[in-house]
Order: sequence, then C-alpha cells, then structure tokens
Amino acid sequence: MARISASKKSRLPITDVPDAADAALRELAQTRVVIENVSHEIDGGRFPAKAVVGEDCVIEADIFSDGHDVINAAIEWRCRGDEMWHTAPMRFVDNDRWAGTVRFERLGSHEFTIIAWRDLFATWLRDTEKKINAGQDVSLETIEGDHLVEAAAEQAAGSEHEPALQAIVKSLNSVSETTHKLTILLAPETRRCMRKAGPRTNLSRCMRTLEIWVEPQIAGFGAWYELMPRSQSGDMSRHGTFDDVIARLPYVKNLGFDVLYFPPIHPIGRTNRKGPNNSLTAGPNDPGSPYAIGSEDGGHDAIHPELGTFEDFHRLVEAARAEGILIALDFAIQCSPDHPWIKEHPEWFDWRPDGTIKFAENPPKKYEDIVNVHFYREAIPGLWYALRDIVLFWIGHGVTIFRVDNPHTKPFPFWEWMIREVKTQHPEVVFLSEAFTRPKVMKRLAKVGFTQSYTYYTWRNTKQELTEYLTELTTEECRYYMRPNFFVNTPDINPYFLQTSGRPGFRTRLVLAATLSGSYGIYNGYEICEAAPVPGKEEYLDSEKYQLRVWDMDQQGNIQDDIRLVNRLRREQPAMKAFTSLRFYNAWNDQVLYYAKNDKASGDFVLFHVLLDPQNSQEFDFEIPLWEFGLPDDASIEVQDLIHGNHFTWHGKSQRLNLDPNQRPYAIWRLIPPGAHR
Repeated sequence: MARISASKKSRLPITDVPDAADAALRELAQTRVVIENVSHEIDGGRFPAKAVVGEDCVIEADIFSDGHDVINAAIEWRCRGDEMWHTAPMRFVDNDRWAGTVRFERLGSHEFTIIAWRDLFATWLRDTEKKINAGQDVSLETIEGDHLVEAAAEQAAGSEHEPALQAIVKSLNSVSETTHKLTILLAPETRRCMRKAGPRTNLSRCMRTLEIWVEPQIAGFGAWYELMPRSQSGDMSRHGTFDDVIARLPYVKNLGFDVLYFPPIHPIGRTNRKGPNNSLTAGPNDPGSPYAIGSEDGGHDAIHPELGTFEDFHRLVEAARAEGILIALDFAIQCSPDHPWIKEHPEWFDWRPDGTIKFAENPPKKYEDIVNVHFYREAIPGLWYALRDIVLFWIGHGVTIFRVDNPHTKPFPFWEWMIREVKTQHPEVVFLSEAFTRPKVMKRLAKVGFTQSYTYYTWRNTKQELTEYLTELTTEECRYYMRPNFFVNTPDINPYFLQTSGRPGFRTRLVLAATLSGSYGIYNGYEICEAAPVPGKEEYLDSEKYQLRVWDMDQQGNIQDDIRLVNRLRREQPAMKAFTSLRFYNAWNDQVLYYAKNDKASGDFVLFHVLLDPQNSQEFDFEIPLWEFGLPDDASIEVQDLIHGNHFTWHGKSQRLNLDPNQRPYAIWRLIPPGAHR
C-alpha cells in the first residue's frame, strides 16, 4: 500500500511509488527528444516502403527537443536477419525536419529506425564559440569541455573510437593554459571524434522499427516493349513462334528497350472462343484471346503449342539476356472453360444453380470465353498455394518480371501473402500491377507489395492534369511505396487522344511518358502511330487480342528515331533516373508543359519543353530556373541541346521559344552552371 508522508517544510504529500512505476517514469523522462512523422512509415509501419539497390534512399523525420541544446540524429539500419546494425548520420534540413541517406547494397527486406540525442559537446562548442567571439572569459567553459572529452573517452573504452579519444585526452592533460586547451578542444579532429563517439544524452528512439523492401534497379527505372509472340511471323497465314521473337530481339534492342513483355503464352481454350474484333463466333483457324487460358494442352504452367516448346522458350530467355533485355510475362489468373483446374479442382470455381459454371461478368458485359476462380470457401489454401507455385514455376524458367492482369479484382490479402512468399525466396522479382481502378485501391495494391503500378497517365492530357498528377506521385506519401509505369498504350487501350492527334501526338505522349516517369512502356504498333479504333471506343480495330497481325514497323511516318533518342538520353543522363526530383517551371502557355529533373550527385540538370497541342505551333516565354544554381536573374548559363548536341548560352532568366508539332513537338536541354563539367 502506498504511504503518504509530509515534510516539515511543506504540507504537499509525497507518495511512495512502486519500483515498476518509478522505472517507467525514469524511462519516459529520458525520452526527451521527439522523433515523429518519419517519411518511410507507411500506415504506421503496417506496410514496407520501397527502395532500389545501389541508389541513395533519403529518409526524413521531424526531430526536436525542449530547450535550446544542440541535438543530433542518425539512422540505424540492417538487412533483415543480420545481427549488426549500420549507422548513417542525419542532417538538419529546415523547420525541425532532418534527413539522412542510406544506400542499400543488397536485395530483400531491410529494417531501420531513427535515434536522436542531446549533443552536449556540440552545445558546448556552439555556446563557447559565441562567448569567445563576444570577448568573454571561457576558463570555466574550457574545464567543462575537458570533462566532456574525458567522459567520452571513458564511455568509448574498448571501441574503435577509444584510441583517438585517448590521444585527445593525453594532449589536453599535457597543457595547462586555457588557450592551449581551447585550441585542442576546438580542433577539427576533436569535433569529428566527438561527433562520432561523444556521449548521447537522453538517447531517444523512434517508437517503431520500420521495414523497407530493397528491389532491383529495373524496379525503379526501365523501358518496356510489349508484343504478342504469335504476331511475329510476318505472315498472316503462319502463327508466330518463339524463334520469330528471337529474330525480333535486335530490333527491340536497337530501339533501346530493356524489358520485353508478352501477354499470356499459355494454351488457349476452345469453348466460346472469340473471333476477330471480339465477335462471339470464331472460325476454325481463329487463334482466340490469349487471356482465355487453359485447354487439353495444359494451364498456367504450360506453353501454347504453336509458340514452341520449353526448350524454345529457354533459348528466347537466354537470347534476350544476351541483348540486355529481360523477359516479362503476364500473370493472368482467369481460366478458359477448358482449363484442367475446372475438372481437377471444381471447388475453386463458382457454379450456377443449374450446375453450369459461372462465366466472368462485369454487368452488363459478359466474358463467355473465361471463368474466374474464387479465393475463399474451399479454395483456401489450395488455390493460394497453386497460384504462388505458378509464379515460382516461371521463375524457375528464367522469368523475373510479371505484369499482373486486373489485380484489383482479387483479394488484397492474397497479394500481400503471395508477393511476400515469392520475394522472400526471390527478391529480384518485379510485379507490375495492371489496375486501372480507383486511386485508393491502386495505392493499396502498391502497399501490399506490387513493385510498380499502371497509372492514370493514359488519360492525363492537359497541362493542369499532368502537373497535378505528377505532383501527387512525386511529393505525396505514395512516392515511398508506389512506383509508376507510364504505358502510352496497351492492347486494351487505344486512347482517344491518339486516335485524333496524328504523328505529333504520338511523339508528344512518348516523350512525356519516357521523361516524366522512371519506367514507361509502349505496345508494338505505337512506333507506326497505329490508332484505328473501334468506332466510339478506346479499343483497337482488328485487335491482335483476337487475330494474328503482320506489322511493318519501318513504314513511312514511323517514330523510331524519337524512341531511340529518348531511350538513349534515359541511359546517358543521370537526372533521368531521379523520378522524385521532378519539378515544374513557368512557361506562359497552357499548351506547353515545362519541367526539369536533376541528379544532385552528378550535378546533371535537364529541362524539357513538350508541346501538348498536336495541331498548332506555339510560341511562348519561359523562365530558366537560375535560382536553382544560386544565380541572379540576369546571369548567363551554358546550355547543351540534347537533341542536336550543340552548346550555346542563355543570358538572363526570361527566354522565348517556338515549338511546331510538324517539326519537333519537344525540346530537351542540359543546363551547365559556371564551373561544372561540360
């Protein structure tokens, strides 16, 4: 029972506190430095943030304390499962915001936390130097500084910092005059040693240890080219094969792409097979939709026989790798009514009251050639394991990139479990979410583990739309877990803008996608400005989803040179990889998007002007961001035209430019400030 006693000098009661409560009080009292609003803390630590191997990851937090003492902070991090923690210093940015940089060198799950403390030696330095500058006596302060170094040396006993600190203590003990001691205490070496090993008073920790998934570089930066293998023979009467795709690899490489993506390559069912232009009646030679997966030849772990064998596929994977190209496969979970699973696992599917299987529907639309699995009831856990094992199966055949069809129509818990299961074994794997859905659903899929996300880029056309959307993607919390992949078109989407814009519009949308985003993609036919639509729809007429096609990519009016140019600049200019460095600047014309990217490590700074009007020339004034280099408005700056390679000088902040859609609807510049490398 608590005892209350009274002091002779005070009538205030004093309560005896149990030992546990006393310890808790002391622990709370020590947590004097506040650490909050950590940048990579997603939903309170519920989900991991993302980083790219070998690239700087800047972690920020609000850090402050009471009073006026100097504080310091650091990031502690390690690869999950390691015993040793690494430390990265943090620096003050502004308004109690601190930042530190970590470069992760291994793939997989990592964890980090933030520590902060009152730095008594740094406080002593600041205050003592102020007093010295004011001409005040600092003899007592010198003694205090001496004691702080001695305490640090005692605390560092047995550590790597002990020899250096003991050497400083020895030097201090060898002199007696205040001025000599001050010289030692204020020396750069003393400052460095005390910064690393000085006492960390009121050491405080972030309340949580947070997770970061470190993924391969292709997760954050890549150029995708999509084609249907069956249309690569060059002959309408012959189904394409993997050998035909191998013959196309030099073309894909020459354009500058590093990911080659195939829609499903599995056996196609015959029940309710679709004909040309999605007709309900197919002829005997119509190939059907590759998304109607499964036949007597097998399911998701089989190859459509007309494409070739697994040996042929292995040769394709190796030939692509020799060209520096990775193969991406479509992971589409739906099944043809002929899929082997329907007989082997009827409990994985929905059945109607009359005993017939339920076809896929999105009322009033009905997809007669496919059926969907369900994920609960008797389907769990068997279906979940089967789908995971399909992904692992294709990883075993050399595939490390998967574009996932319509993931927003499958349970979030499934994706969270499956992706973690796969990436724990194979951290090099990339999953691209094809979810053109509501914003919060799209972001949730990124949180549960998808490496990249299709976005709304296809439908963002105006200056305001693009500026607002890219500002969201690069500055809001989603930048820590959601990586956009800007596809300009897909077999499913023939955007209205491209249907009416002609060749200038194709060039504009290409440059925007390739320069605004870290990853982007085109579906073959884009390079010849293919845009013939099903009337009134965002769909391609004579879509190769339902028939074979023959492509002449060298026909007049193609934009291959534009594709080669932007992919070359993406490789050569470090700024192109810095997605979140994107900034929009003033160009006084609503038909011109004006923006820049920069890479702080190299100093690379690239400007882009892109004409949004595919019909009319636009002349406009714009501002050179001289202030980004600390230059006045009337300064001069060297410029390199990255399209033609020539150098010249801009004088003053205000400049004027004309863009013609029939000449070149974009301009790309590199700014070279005084003293920088040409």
